[in-house]
Amino acid sequence: MSRHSLRLRLVAGGIVAMLMALAVAGGALVLVFERHVSRTLAQDLDVHLKQLLAGIDLDPQGKLVLTQTPVDPRFADPLSGLYWQVGDARGQLLRSRSLWDSGLELPADRLEPGETHQHQAPGPGGRRVLVAERAVTLTADGRPLVVRLAVAEDLARVTAATSAFAKDLSIALVLLGCVLALATWVQVGVGLRPLVALRGGVADIRAGRTRHLPPSVPTEVHPLVEEVNALIDAQEREIERSRGRAADLAHGLKTPLAALAADASRLRERGERDIAENIEAVSEAMGRHVDRELARARVRGRARGGAAISTPVKPLVDSVTATLSRTPDGARVRFENLVAADLCAPLDKVDLAEVLGNLLENAARHAARSVRITSDEALSSIAIEDDGKGIEPSALSHVVRRGARLDQGGGAAGLGLAIVRDVLEAYGWTLELCRSELGGLKATIASQ
Repeated sequence: MSRHSLRLRLVAGGIVAMLMALAVAGGALVLVFERHVSRTLAQDLDVHLKQLLAGIDLDPQGKLVLTQTPVDPRFADPLSGLYWQVGDARGQLLRSRSLWDSGLELPADRLEPGETHQHQAPGPGGRRVLVAERAVTLTADGRPLVVRLAVAEDLARVTAATSAFAKDLSIALVLLGCVLALATWVQVGVGLRPLVALRGGVADIRAGRTRHLPPSVPTEVHPLVEEVNALIDAQEREIERSRGRAADLAHGLKTPLAALAADASRLRERGERDIAENIEAVSEAMGRHVDRELARARVRGRARGGAAISTPVKPLVDSVTATLSRTPDGARVRFENLVAADLCAPLDKVDLAEVLGNLLENAARHAARSVRITSDEALSSIAIEDDGKGIEPSALSHVVRRGARLDQGGGAAGLGLAIVRDVLEAYGWTLELCRSELGGLKATIASQ
């Protein structure tokens, strides 16, 4: 696929935008998940803190005692990651077995009775923990005693859960990205399908199967179709005017050429034979060119007419060869029509007859005994061969060169081949000349 491809640009742009969206969405989901786990952890700590609060008390000597411990077994497991600690202003300190010989470093913030604070702090082994603490007031010897209760849990649980979630999420996002990339490719293909239809419509216009692009297109493409159809109409009008001017010019030259021919005849009668022959030669050459331009104007007008054209080839070849057989050159050769019976050419019947007539006439004039007409297996070309002397290789390379005047090729190629090439070019066909297996010239006409 070319780097200038519109499909590639749309797909690449869609994939880039999709990757950016997935990256942003993935980061946001991981952040949301981390906050959710942190809130869940905070709620768990609040439950543990309430259990701890329900068991705190003072013995008769005024010492802190814990009548019941929180039920989570991790409090009894050393360095398990879940800890509790109770202390008062007199320096008494109770702590869970999981703290082992260390303690929680609580910030020196002021706690109002019944108020719960949550914050991060360093825990055992230097690991960060989330702490939930609360202050309660007990009575010791008739005096109030502020007791500070704290429950903490290692934040490694949040980190581990977030990492696992991010790993699973990345796999899911990769799969989702592949599905979205495929969907983008399909979506772009469906979106560009009208352009493919337009390309087919343009091909139909070039082939002469239709004159305009179909109007049943999406709204976004409809203005383009209207502009193209308007351009085609304007071009056809201009071609028609040009064709008319060429025909008028050619017809206008007919009368002066006839007058020159009459003057040449009078000069011949007066004995000016050389001058008369020169005038007649020039008049004849000019007449041939006028006829050629008339043929080109007529052919191009019909080739651009837009209607579907299909002419059976084999019956037309039989008709042309039957006519040529009544001429002196055609009567001395045998025509062998091997064209496929189902071959139809997308050329007007009159134009195809002019092409075949010129080629068969040339072949009959230069053939020794036979002329063969064949078609290929793909039914896309027609070949006319003769068993004559053919054309010299140097002249052959000249007459088949694009832009060369076939009537200047010399030998077997005259103005008839120039008209043949003009007719074929009007329909998008080509003429190729080469050496035939029969020994003479092989002229092949084929669609491009």
